[in-house]
Amino acid sequence: MKKFAPYIILFLFALLLWGVATDADFMTLNIDGEEVGGPLGAFLGMIFAGGGMLIAAVVMLVVAIVLAVVFAGVGVILLGALFVAAAAVALAISPLLLPLLVPVAIIWFLVARSRKARLAAPAVSA
Repeated sequence: MKKFAPYIILFLFALLLWGVATDADFMTLNIDGEEVGGPLGAFLGMIFAGGGMLIAAVVMLVVAIVLAVVFAGVGVILLGALFVAAAAVALAISPLLLPLLVPVAIIWFLVARSRKARLAAPAVSA
């Protein structure tokens, strides 16, 4: 079955293309109440649909560029505001954190002193 699956799929696509290519009435286009069918209707439908897709692609590109510029500007302003707010909070809290920093500094000093003493002691060989 695995060997026949690609051939069956290709055959079905070939049948689909044959049906599309040989059927003269597979697409009709209505312009101002007048129906245009057959190959001309299919051609005009493809042209109009392709033109609409091209216009949509250009519009999406322009919108993406505008959004990127707007959001980049908003992002820079937001980061600047966050930096100013963080600096203001740090300046407001720093005097209040001094009682917490004194014990931390004492412990840091004692640990650093004991580490220096350990490194300065000669190694005992057995």
